[in-house]
Order: sequence, then C-alpha cells, then structure tokens
Amino acid sequence: MRVLPTSQARGELSRALERFRQEGAAATPMVFGSHRKPEGVVIPFELFEQLVPVLEDLVLAQLLRVRLAEPGEPRPLDDLVTELGFTDADFD
Repeated sequence: MRVLPTSQARGELSRALERFRQEGAAATPMVFGSHRKPEGVVIPFELFEQLVPVLEDLVLAQLLRVRLAEPGEPRPLDDLVTELGFTDADFD
C-alpha cells in the first residue's frame, strides 16, 4: 500500500473524494503519514458505515474477555448484556 507524505496527502484529498464517489466502498483508501510511515487513512464513507458494526463487535468482544477474566464468581451472560446497555432487540 502506497503511503503518501502528509504534505502530498493534503493535495490528493479532492482526487480521493472523486475516486470515492466513482468507486464507492471499493475505492482504494488514502494512507498518509510523516516520512511515509502509515499514520492515518482516509476511506470512503460507504466503507466506514460497513466497518462500524464490525468495530463495535471487536470492542464488545474485548470488553467481554476482560470481564470474564476478572476474578470472582461467574455472572450470567444476561447480566453482562444488561450491564453493557443492550436489550434483547439488539440481538435479533
């Protein structure tokens, strides 16, 4: 993956947006950073919307791993679900 220097990425934003409009979620992300070290990425919003549920699942899975590893009495999954602010409708 090509990493643009930050100064060049600024100039490429309008071209990236045009690619995103034409190609949608399949458009190549724009990766940038100082000294061509990948530090940031610009992706099509359509792709971002698809990734949000996956990212939320990853965060939830990590939280559950931490909670399940805590010492003490095991708790029912229903209690964890309620504590995390979910309802049965979230799992339909």
